[in-house]
Amino acid sequence: MSDPEETSGRSVLVTGGNRGIGRAIAEAFVALGDRVAVTTRSGGAPDGCLDVRCDITDPEAVEAAFAEVEAAHGPVEVLVANAGITADTLLVRMSEDDWSSVIDTNLTGSYRLAKRAVSKMMRARRGRIVFISSVVGLLGSGGQVNYAASKAGLVGMARSIAREYGGRGITANVVAPGFVETDMTDALSEELKAQYKAQVPLGRYGSTDEIAATVTWLASDGAAYITGAVIPVDGGLGMGH
Repeated sequence: MSDPEETSGRSVLVTGGNRGIGRAIAEAFVALGDRVAVTTRSGGAPDGCLDVRCDITDPEAVEAAFAEVEAAHGPVEVLVANAGITADTLLVRMSEDDWSSVIDTNLTGSYRLAKRAVSKMMRARRGRIVFISSVVGLLGSGGQVNYAASKAGLVGMARSIAREYGGRGITANVVAPGFVETDMTDALSEELKAQYKAQVPLGRYGSTDEIAATVTWLASDGAAYITGAVIPVDGGLGMGH
């Protein structure tokens, strides 16, 4: 007879899981039979997910979110740190708040999540952490000094975690999406969409499902020997970086 723990799925937490890439990732884990919780600020979690309200810039809210997930699904075994924001403007016009809000959400928020998740993963001697970065973090982008810095920082964070906790069976990796079809890209003008697409060797935008497939693979047994890696899912846009 199978161990119930083996057949009931893992406890998975996806931040920013109510739309776009985060939603696709959450839905992909649900389809695998995992017990999935998503953090949102205003609700709207996918069907089959535990909807946890959380502002990841608030340490107390992060602690409360993990407590809620643990009570419902058990300790988090797979963390996908996806939640992020932008505040785009040229450097000379960038305010202190433009900088600090993006860094606190995208980078410091991910630190808070990883620190809390690792505390329980260490005891279990297993765990998967996946940070959602961006091709912008590798290539840079005009008007996105704050965003690019926050996304580049995730690479150093993941690789440091990989070195600190690899001996405990914990992996930490980064997925770096390129231009992906989301509500955000839908709002762009046709001229801008064509301009961006022309930069991509594959000649198209990616889909949220393609990002989700990479994340679920990194959390699978097949990727057990992969840690500290940066996986670009960008149609070749950032190759060589």
